[in-house]
Amino acid sequence: MIKVGIIGSTGYAGQELVRLLLGHKEAEIIWYGSKSYTGKQYADIFGNMFRIVDDICKDDNITELAEEADVIFTATPQGFCASVLNEELLSKTKVIDLSADYRIKDVHIYEQWYGLEHKSPQFIPEAVYGLCEWNRDAIRKARLVANPGCYTTCSILAFYPLLKEGLLRPDSIIIDAKSGTSGAGRGAKVNNLFCEVNENIKAYGVLTHRHTPEIEEQLGYAAGKDLKIIFTPHLVPMNRGILVTGYADLNGTVTDTEIRNAYEKYYGTEPFIRLLEPDVCPETRWVEGSNYVDINAKVDPRTHRVVVMSALDNIVKGAAGQAVQNMNLMFGLPETEGLMSTPMFP
Repeated sequence: MIKVGIIGSTGYAGQELVRLLLGHKEAEIIWYGSKSYTGKQYADIFGNMFRIVDDICKDDNITELAEEADVIFTATPQGFCASVLNEELLSKTKVIDLSADYRIKDVHIYEQWYGLEHKSPQFIPEAVYGLCEWNRDAIRKARLVANPGCYTTCSILAFYPLLKEGLLRPDSIIIDAKSGTSGAGRGAKVNNLFCEVNENIKAYGVLTHRHTPEIEEQLGYAAGKDLKIIFTPHLVPMNRGILVTGYADLNGTVTDTEIRNAYEKYYGTEPFIRLLEPDVCPETRWVEGSNYVDINAKVDPRTHRVVVMSALDNIVKGAAGQAVQNMNLMFGLPETEGLMSTPMFP
């Protein structure tokens, strides 16, 4: 059995890690880490775990945990993992970081967008960006994985094949994304109170959202050049889910069939990417609670543009599910282990 430790187990992504790993045949959670709830029963914090998890929350002492765990998930705010990671720790255990500390290869861009001084930039070159569909081979060999963000996963997977095949003009990409409130985390914030969110939709982080450079960097690899995009996130009154609607100019005359063929080429055998039938638009309710990403696209011959659409559950494929998928690859397990839950409905 893989001995698993979770630092940040009482956040939304951390709790989802617990839920998924409890159904994993090859994993055993040995450490429910939580700085806020140290010493408290895990099931007292999450009533859904009553008579399922009897453990008490431990602290965030990752050095001690490294002596016991085969892999550590850090579902923590930006800056934590970078402040504690060192060579001794990585020599003893593998780390999957759900924050942004190692996602961006240029430390100056990270510091600019996140407003933090990076405490261990020496590990950035080694960290593997954990987008399984594109970095599978590197993930298998990794001891440090940077788990992608939720908006970024939904956006990158939607555009990557089309850029790889040269079907789009890279600098024309505009991404309009909408997320449920769980994407803001479990911490108490006035802007996320029920009365503030209910019956409302709003854009936020316009031209400043931290996922922008992550999307640009990864899509730049696909395009073979640096690129700039416009990314606008929106908050919608639902618990889970991200819906991306993206737009780009086509590179010459491109048909729906060519777009479809590009997706089939790269995703036709992917276990967690579902290419929808023509004219079927992705919906967040059809992926809720699952590790699936639903994708479709439609060419507009009138404007010579393409509309790209994708949907995922921001806490599963956008966080915990993708992290478990990475763990499976790192330990030579079937990639789908513990992740084949059917989407919930209603």
